[in-house]
Amino acid sequence: MARVHWKGALLAESNDTVFVEGNHYFPPSSLDRQYFTDSDYHSACPWKGTARYYHVVVDGDKNTNVAWYYPDPKDAAANLRGYVAFFWGEVDIEE
Repeated sequence: MARVHWKGALLAESNDTVFVEGNHYFPPSSLDRQYFTDSDYHSACPWKGTARYYHVVVDGDKNTNVAWYYPDPKDAAANLRGYVAFFWGEVDIEE
């Protein structure tokens, strides 16, 4: 079971993460969506494609661009479509 916490809130929890390049990617259904807001930020990975980001907001505190996902990944990363990863050190991740 992998879990993500920030400021006492459980952001995500799953037995079905995909582990890639040192990051747990959580299924979209495992997120507690009340804490997530869309970001306009994006980045590019040569083999995964374009990543979009979320901010996390807990009790009015905002963690900017702390989570990312690939809405339309390249074929090599098709299994990550919609799955969400978090920056280590910016949130607490339990394995």
